Amino acid sequence: MTRLRRFEEADAQTLKEMQSAEMSIEAVSSMIRQWNTLVFQGKHFEMFAILRGGELVGQISLYQLSAGVVSIGPEVFLPFRRQEIGKSAMLSAMEIAKGRGFKIVCQQVRSDNLPSIALHESLGFETDRYGYFNKKGREVFIFLKAL
Repeated sequence: MTRLRRFEEADAQTLKEMQSAEMSIEAVSSMIRQWNTLVFQGKHFEMFAILRGGELVGQISLYQLSAGVVSIGPEVFLPFRRQEIGKSAMLSAMEIAKGRGFKIVCQQVRSDNLPSIALHESLGFETDRYGYFNKKGREVFIFLKAL
């Protein structure tokens, strides 16, 4: 069973090992403190730890795009992928977003990220598969879902 919770200082070492090896433990701890301010670039932002059986297996964020629109960013750490953790975490995050008053989830998914495309389609997201180029110059598809 997966569940979500806010990151805690005690998660810094695992987060460093699984995702941020190049960062110092102090920098990872600082990042966790920043996440817990609930604001990024002047908008609502929440970062949650994904837990399975008490073990930290990934992270997922909610980022406000506009008054009623949110983006949800999942990342399951490599050793834990292909175990339905991402889908479970997305479902939980969508419930949290709905509880926060968001009405629509809008996602950018890289056009070459077939597992993420399959995940979003399995969750009922809609897309026209028209390719856009994001700020990093990567082709992405826009996926939408009403909450």
